[in-house]
Amino acid sequence: MRGSLALVYPRVMATRPRLTSPRKKLGLFRSWVSGHPMWLSWQVTYRCNLRCRFCNYWQHPSRPEDELSLEGFREGSKRLAELGAILISLAGGEPLVRPDIVDIVEAVGQYHFPFITTNGWAADEKLAREIYRAGCWGVSVSLDYTEAAQHDAARGRAGVFDRAMAAIEAFGRAPKQPWQRINVLAVLMDDNLGEIEKLLQLASRLDAFFMVQPYSSLKTGEGRFAAPKDVSRHLLRLKERYPNFLSNAHFLSQFDRYLNQGEVPGCRAGRAFCNIDERGGVAICVEKRDEPVGHLLTDAPGQIVRRLHAASRNNRCNRCWYNCRGETEQLYHPIGLLKSLPTYLFNRGRPSMIGKK
Repeated sequence: MRGSLALVYPRVMATRPRLTSPRKKLGLFRSWVSGHPMWLSWQVTYRCNLRCRFCNYWQHPSRPEDELSLEGFREGSKRLAELGAILISLAGGEPLVRPDIVDIVEAVGQYHFPFITTNGWAADEKLAREIYRAGCWGVSVSLDYTEAAQHDAARGRAGVFDRAMAAIEAFGRAPKQPWQRINVLAVLMDDNLGEIEKLLQLASRLDAFFMVQPYSSLKTGEGRFAAPKDVSRHLLRLKERYPNFLSNAHFLSQFDRYLNQGEVPGCRAGRAFCNIDERGGVAICVEKRDEPVGHLLTDAPGQIVRRLHAASRNNRCNRCWYNCRGETEQLYHPIGLLKSLPTYLFNRGRPSMIGKK
């Protein structure tokens, strides 16, 4: 697919210097002080090469010609810099189906902290090196089971497990800077709670961090993914035992509330975090992408923020407990900020580096 879209997305690596790491960190602090979103999910595409049973985004793919161009990402990244530096998750869909993904990372990395979430199918050694060389701060590869057959069945395509494992290894060898990290990311469903410790051990052997988030019925409308009780206690015990368990403790402590009661109150969508879709539409979160408050390339950043805050005040949805919410809301509590920021900003790209100066 990458080759077939080469004419749509020409690859032209920019040579302009990016902001230094200290200046970006100062810009992130500015975002926090100013009350601007610190985390932004940027859906670079809604196309996907998998058919995951716990997601329906792939049923409504975007068209390449409707997605932002590379120049759109460059201009959008520059506009966002008026608000300060932001932690930006490049996701989808599957972001690696874009043949210009390296240049997108480079464009976002001029001013911000780009991260990528991928199923790993399209990753290889060369692409992994280029993504990190472009300034990516971290890559999360999805892996929900330690058995290939189970993971492939959940993701709707044979061979996904092997591709994901190869991607984790490739990204693990690729970092150019000590702060660049590789994560294994699992979706907690009704049948893989017992897999979490094994996934932690697998990630540890590969010197990778591990993160988890619960399935949300918002993605499919189905409520059949119900995990057992006492999930939070189990996950918090694992966090105490495994230094590579990156998910923050507050996020994990709310799993039972979300899974048993179906909601966690106090959503800060539109204030702590927001979403940009593949066309440049800005909304308070990914599940509100059909209710944009503005467009990144045509509306002033300050105006967009004011609209996001207004939409946030009217937001009564508490029906998800995604990473973008649970991890980011922690940053708006002083103690949570002190505990969480080191995992993003300091030179601890590998679990084996924890505790080292």
